[in-house]
Amino acid sequence: MKKLFFLLAILTMATCKKDSIDTDAINPTDTVVTTKPTDTATNPIDTTINPIDTTINPIDTTYTLIVSTLATGLDTPWEMAALPDGRVLVTERPGRIRVITNGTLSPTLWMDLTSIVKENGESGLMGISADPDFSTNKYVYVAYAYTNASGKFSIRLVRLKEDAAQKGIEDKILIDNVSANSIHDGGAVKFGPDRKLYWSVGDANQPSEAQNKASLNGKILRLNSDGSIPTDNPFSNSYVYSYGHRNPQGLAWQPGSNLLFSTEHGPSGTPACCRDELNLIEPGKNYGWPTIYGTLTAAGMQNPLIYSGDNYTWAPGGIIFITQGKWKGSAVFTGLRGQSLYRVVFDPANNRKVLRIERHLENQYGRLRDVREAPNGDLWIATSNQDGRGTPMAGDDRILVLKVQ
Repeated sequence: MKKLFFLLAILTMATCKKDSIDTDAINPTDTVVTTKPTDTATNPIDTTINPIDTTINPIDTTYTLIVSTLATGLDTPWEMAALPDGRVLVTERPGRIRVITNGTLSPTLWMDLTSIVKENGESGLMGISADPDFSTNKYVYVAYAYTNASGKFSIRLVRLKEDAAQKGIEDKILIDNVSANSIHDGGAVKFGPDRKLYWSVGDANQPSEAQNKASLNGKILRLNSDGSIPTDNPFSNSYVYSYGHRNPQGLAWQPGSNLLFSTEHGPSGTPACCRDELNLIEPGKNYGWPTIYGTLTAAGMQNPLIYSGDNYTWAPGGIIFITQGKWKGSAVFTGLRGQSLYRVVFDPANNRKVLRIERHLENQYGRLRDVREAPNGDLWIATSNQDGRGTPMAGDDRILVLKVQ
């Protein structure tokens, strides 16, 4: 499969003004930003490797972004999961699961895991996903860091269950004793369109483990909802779906094609900076870390679909595909260090080809961790300014609401 590489090009924000709209938030202050996209596929890394069509025109010529605040006072939110009744669960890295009902953040926790979760650096309570059959089985799945019985810092994947009082209780440990570190633990938790559960797991700062298929570190894992291994996984009797990952983050499936995409943190420092990646994930494939990254190539290893370049970092977080409105068909992902929301525009004639990437909300709300699409098409965006690397603003951390008009 032919891959496309190009450097990130930054879109400028044409105008900014205050406005007021009616949302679920209480008296939100809204920022209106009108953006005029330009063709960003004109700055290829190496046109001798993958020639890039420089005649591409933008899909949208103008749109307006309206930002409001849905909730404040969160502590390092990590991932959001919608329930069928409209409630949204939000993990906080220290170990709490919050619930948003009818657009309001409840002061009552859905579940408190702080006595079990060990927050350490980037790690703590991370990904969350509701079972596709939540309406009947009430299952929710989370990944978190903890200290195991031997005193080793580890991560695990756990199934929770909502009780009659609409509170979470721990139900079953699905995967246990995966090596953890204060950096590079992953770990999004998502159900795919195949109804299998996927978990992105970092290399725990042990790069060689990413190439070790007997290890669960540096992998994207796939399992049945009861914790068993699917018979159609690419490696026999293994949770491993893909390997060679440094610190995979968000997971999202493209509507229609059901192709799986993942964001991933690249290496930092010099000269190996920054090379954050958007990868097209295919079963059994090797994504190269630590042997290759960016434009480096090696036989039998996959290059990223796009990457951030050698001098700029996204530090990407959650990713989704947009299913309605002006951005329909595009993917969007959050940036922590990049402090932006990135829109990835795909070629309507080739769902594996990226036309351009746009940068929005740059440096306006700090570090952005996760994004989800609400039923009405709004985007909910979680900030991560309390994570020890950000600069908290008043009300942080927050859930923002972005309207694209």
